[in-house]
Amino acid sequence: MDGHAATQRLVDQFLSMVRISSPSRQEGDFAAYLRNELEALGFAVEFDGAGEQAGGDTGNLIATLDGGDGSEPLMFCCHMDTVTPCANVQPRVADGIIRSDGTTILGGDDKAGIAAIVEGVRRIRERGVAHGLLQLVFTICEEVGMHGAKGLDYGRIRARRVFVLDAEGPLGQIALQGPSKDAIRAVIHGRTAHAGLHPERGVSAIQVAARAIERMQLLRIDAETTANIGSIRGGIATNIVAEQVEVTAEARSLSNAKLDAQDAHMKACFEQAADEFGARVDVDIKRSYAAFKLGENDPVVRQCLDAMRHLGLQTTLVSTGGGSDCNIFNARGLTAVDLAIGMTAVHTCQESIRIADLETAARLVETLIERNRTSVSE
Repeated sequence: MDGHAATQRLVDQFLSMVRISSPSRQEGDFAAYLRNELEALGFAVEFDGAGEQAGGDTGNLIATLDGGDGSEPLMFCCHMDTVTPCANVQPRVADGIIRSDGTTILGGDDKAGIAAIVEGVRRIRERGVAHGLLQLVFTICEEVGMHGAKGLDYGRIRARRVFVLDAEGPLGQIALQGPSKDAIRAVIHGRTAHAGLHPERGVSAIQVAARAIERMQLLRIDAETTANIGSIRGGIATNIVAEQVEVTAEARSLSNAKLDAQDAHMKACFEQAADEFGARVDVDIKRSYAAFKLGENDPVVRQCLDAMRHLGLQTTLVSTGGGSDCNIFNARGLTAVDLAIGMTAVHTCQESIRIADLETAARLVETLIERNRTSVSE
């Protein structure tokens, strides 16, 4: 098959993928589609029990293809779920760019990565290239807390080096470092009263929350640390002093020490404001995922650099403020990097990807597999 035909096949498959709705916990139809595609390529496909844990209609898809050339086993990963709105996606192709019709997201996050992986492997198979063991893991519920990666049956994972194709940005960009994230929930307990007759008898939980938030350092704290108030819920009516308010927030940092300090600062702001007004506050802080940090000399990074340079890509090593399945994999003892594949404006109805970038991402997968034996000397 010539290059133009292969690219058109890749585009056609990507368009088919984004037309299959797969919001978090409803990835079943898309998983069934992928199972058929991968079994046709010779993969043994199975599903784990992560879907039951997450309340979804399917588990993670784990596809394994044995190889005989003795090279290092490799794993490629993307997530099957997309953010909403993702029902009835109508992709449009114009001027070499793929978009939705503007009423939905496109779903390139992360179906562009999946399409690139499937096409890259297909080309390896068609060309008869010798390779080592390959595993493809397509996770569920990444967009709502990486529940698929957290619930993955790691006993079925034989590869230790992982390439995750899930980063926004230009081809050639490798995310070596990602932050820890803490979820923060504060419930403020005030005292109710009639707002017109005896407001002085009440303690407004809304006022306590406002005082606490006004004192917090939020948004960009420093180059490594961010914090944000996500939601405030409480109150019943304007004539009732609000008795209870729930505030949800998050903090992230590449430094665990800085994250702990930001958590302590936000907790202290809630507690001090509650004391001043005579209210009570319960603050719960939970670690959503741990930070990871790889070096330029890690074998998986060197493999990426070798493949990218072979393709003539300009390489960039970056840290990211976002979480991904990489955080979970690295915490579980795998070595995972997140690779950019050219997606833009993800999580919006303006999301897009260039056909040229989709093609390069497929070639990158193909090259990583083909050069696996020779690219890294231990």
